[in-house]
Amino acid sequence: MSDTPLKLGWEEWLSLPDLGLPAIRAKVDTGAKTSALHAHAVEPFGSISKPQIRFTLRPNPDDPDLEVVCAAPIVDRREVTSSNGETELRYVISTNVQFGDQKWPIQVTLTNRETMAYRMLFGRTSITEDMAVLPAESFIQPKLSYDLYKGFPRKKAAKRPLRIALLTREPNNYSCQRLKEAAEQRGHHIEMIDTRRCYMAINAQQPEVHYDGKPLPQYDAVIPRIGASMTFYGMAVLRQFEMMGAYCLNSAQSIGVSRDKLYAHQLLARHRIGMPATAFASSPKDTKDLISLAGNGAVVVKLLESTQGKGVVLAETKKAAESLIDAFRGLEANFLVQEFVKEAGGADVRCFVVGNKVVGAIKRQGAEGEFRSNLHRGGSASVIKLSVEEKKVAIKASKVMGLSVAGVDILQSSTGPKILEVNSSPGLEGIENTTKKDVASMMIEHIELHAPVVNTAIRTRSAKPS
Repeated sequence: MSDTPLKLGWEEWLSLPDLGLPAIRAKVDTGAKTSALHAHAVEPFGSISKPQIRFTLRPNPDDPDLEVVCAAPIVDRREVTSSNGETELRYVISTNVQFGDQKWPIQVTLTNRETMAYRMLFGRTSITEDMAVLPAESFIQPKLSYDLYKGFPRKKAAKRPLRIALLTREPNNYSCQRLKEAAEQRGHHIEMIDTRRCYMAINAQQPEVHYDGKPLPQYDAVIPRIGASMTFYGMAVLRQFEMMGAYCLNSAQSIGVSRDKLYAHQLLARHRIGMPATAFASSPKDTKDLISLAGNGAVVVKLLESTQGKGVVLAETKKAAESLIDAFRGLEANFLVQEFVKEAGGADVRCFVVGNKVVGAIKRQGAEGEFRSNLHRGGSASVIKLSVEEKKVAIKASKVMGLSVAGVDILQSSTGPKILEVNSSPGLEGIENTTKKDVASMMIEHIELHAPVVNTAIRTRSAKPS
């Protein structure tokens, strides 16, 4: 390193030349011990004595087609606790980091940062004693640009047959059968895997998923269709497939975020995405104050574990709301209280998002006398043309959750679109039968675009312009 002390702001551009990454925008965080780099399709390989790892990275959050395949020796595997308190077992690699003309080796953990604004977190163990971090400054070091990736190969859809696993406990339902049909029509092999019958061999060098007494093979991609009752175990199985290098249509982390209704609403609020006024409680003593937080009018009370409209009740008056909340308190259940958007007229809009595009939308109208619009409860559906604002908010909501495929439910209010829920496992029957669109094939096309390169990854990992 240079004799001149290096100064860093709270965000900086850097390069990782050994990984073939000329420009990464990183958050410099002295509160984080370890540096972390975004990685997906992580695949360990090599011998036990000299383990290696390859992974893909999309350096530009706004350009998902730019994908660089990297490889490096594994130096460790350790548990890392994130800022939200979750502990994750991560691979650790050693590589050189470069700011301007100064370069030195650092250790970096690999994790999925798809939902983060920065593809890299630069932690305090990567900062030497003679360096200074100025938290009020940004981009002190020379600014780089994603333009440095011009000429890099663009991600292209897979032209080879893919081996796909469909995680489900209901292989014969409409959605699973349509996905199977769409995959096979495009020349792929798809296997239905019962989530509950999977069990895992958890070790540092060769993670495996076992099924009926045998280890499952390496899959190119996994489609999770995990029911609410299987969320915890299903996420564990999905994480194991992620560690084995499979592309998961929705990651375990994104499914967990979307299923945690409280956290999902907090994320939406953090990103200034419109939603009905919402309050959260477990066993509040001040019921009146809780109702006032949700608008002081008619409210909807939802159990956090509710699905398909179950555990969702409308209280049209303040007194009815107080009685209802008192009843929920007796159940010792966690619940949300939301304002009732009367002008929606018992209807909502289901936007089906694949990648960065709304591929279909339907308006769901509740049955007469029913404020819930779920089709499972007798609601009807019709095709609707979305406004530009509605499309943007649906895509943004799914991106905030980190979901590649999502069913985003929107209320059309007098103050603009309001997000009700972001579903990580949306059904296909209602959207396909109403819009007559082949949404299942669109999901398979998305997998083709994002399935990892097999065997040739080492040759392409340098990612130098062709």
